[in-house]
Amino acid sequence: MIAPVLNQTDERQLKRLLWLVAVGFFMQTLDATIVNTALPAMAEGLNESPLRMQSVLVAYSLTMALLIPLSGWLADRFGTRRMFLGAILVFVAGSLACGLAVTLNQLVAARVLQGAGGALLMPVGRLTVLRAYPRERFLGAMSFVAIPGLVGPLLGPTLGGWLVEIASWHWVFLVNVPVGALGWIAARRYLPDFRGVERNRLDVPGYGLLALGMALVLLSVDGLSALGLHGATSLVVLVTGLACLAAYWLRAGRQAHPLFPPSLFRVPALSIGLTGNLISRLGSSAVPFLIPLMLQLSLGYSPAQAGMMMLPMALAGMLIKRFATWSITRYGYRRVLVINTACVGGMIASFALISGTEPVWLLVLQFYLFGSCNSLQFTAMNTLTLRDLDTAQASSGNSLLSMVQMLAMSLGVALAAAVLGGFAETLQAEADPARMQQAFRYTFICMGGMTLASAWVFWQLSPHSVWVRRLEQDPGFD
Repeated sequence: MIAPVLNQTDERQLKRLLWLVAVGFFMQTLDATIVNTALPAMAEGLNESPLRMQSVLVAYSLTMALLIPLSGWLADRFGTRRMFLGAILVFVAGSLACGLAVTLNQLVAARVLQGAGGALLMPVGRLTVLRAYPRERFLGAMSFVAIPGLVGPLLGPTLGGWLVEIASWHWVFLVNVPVGALGWIAARRYLPDFRGVERNRLDVPGYGLLALGMALVLLSVDGLSALGLHGATSLVVLVTGLACLAAYWLRAGRQAHPLFPPSLFRVPALSIGLTGNLISRLGSSAVPFLIPLMLQLSLGYSPAQAGMMMLPMALAGMLIKRFATWSITRYGYRRVLVINTACVGGMIASFALISGTEPVWLLVLQFYLFGSCNSLQFTAMNTLTLRDLDTAQASSGNSLLSMVQMLAMSLGVALAAAVLGGFAETLQAEADPARMQQAFRYTFICMGGMTLASAWVFWQLSPHSVWVRRLEQDPGFD
């Protein structure tokens, strides 16, 4: 049951609400991509190796993965307005701290703070829209909110490279401060406040086990590169993390209100969708991290040029949406996902062929094709995961999927950095662009092969798996 603070919301207030949530979504998605092209400049400014900068990305996405499961409970307990205002303040404070950081450790800590704000912006905003709009108008409302989420990744890499060249890498973060300040003022004035009447008690120990398990698993991978952990130490950290996740699973089965009920995993589509999301995203999440690095470190591109080269990927992702719906409707989930996962893996591996001598149009085409396959993959995986959940399971399933997506992004970047760092060290490549390009080639082959192998997961789907209209229920879900 929901207790609205406002008795009646007029049309003007509803439009203002949509703009507020859309701006929050734009800030979150923009910041997830704007940093990628600025990493080499950050490394130079902080006197670090560009191959050790992945923690800047990992800290942000991991923090989001850890806090997304709490978003619904926090909003029900403290109100959507208070949580949205708090999320903006934390996000802006984190952005300011990032811009003022003078060491890598300070920057990573600030990214954690920024990720804490970003983790609540979209879930709480979407929840507010859900509660303010009648069901028959929710589709159009979320379609409007989803547009900035597509524009953010489109502008992020280019804007990041441009800011680095005309100013400094600090402005990649400082640009959020005035936008966030205006958003906070507007939200304080116009955002409605909703709370849950029935408040389930938060399973704090269970959440602690889940969060610690995810953090340790990621730390074991990231530690191979960024923290310089030895293999034995990383193995101990990994086993400890897996033990925490197993303990959470055992505990959840005995709780009345766990974060994620074990009954969710009795739904075959959700189990396969989550597993496929986690494994296949390892390779695709590494691409936005690896491509700008390769273009700048090996091929001599400027930050702005590297950012511009990422545009075809994002543009293709926007244009392929209609085809994604048609293809799943016609051919079913199993066939589309098995074939398209193989295509995504093949496209990632094909980046190993880049030498710097090919014409620009060929690179643009290559990036566009990857963006198309990757967007189709996300749409198919995400709709598959939630398609068979009933109303009571939808909220937990959606939060679980969002958490797995962010965790996969973190793991993908950390794993790619570890593989790249290993090849670079073996080839002694950091001072030699030609050897560095060879290290990138091997890394793309490894990440592509991993994605290709994940097609086996989707092979477990029923051959008769067909399209269910999940997109019509949640068009912003991608």
